[in-house]
Amino acid sequence: MAWSVEGIVGGTLLGGTGLGLMAAGLVWKGRATRPFAPRRARRMAHRTYLRDLTRATDQAIAAARRAAGEGEPAIVTVEAVERLLRERYGHEHVEREHAAAALRRGFRQHGCAADCVTDAYR
Repeated sequence: MAWSVEGIVGGTLLGGTGLGLMAAGLVWKGRATRPFAPRRARRMAHRTYLRDLTRATDQAIAAARRAAGEGEPAIVTVEAVERLLRERYGHEHVEREHAAAALRRGFRQHGCAADCVTDAYR
């Protein structure tokens, strides 16, 4: 059986690469994961809920402004924010008070008093 130089070099490179990866895996086992912490999980879920609520509010205001006719006020409802939060972000239970508070914040932030109407203040 004849051994070619290319076969020996290729086998050595392949074997050396494999051994190098195995050695690297032994040395660097990866970042240690933190154990499950219920308090941290609740805090992260709350942050996600607030972020999604803000995004849904911004989207509802933008959609209402696009749908409004020339010279008509944009009508943004709390229901629209709740619906967006359920449909786009998957939150099953949405508090009306949270959606209304987010909509009031969005109204102040986006300067909607001049061209929008909402039911968030009742």
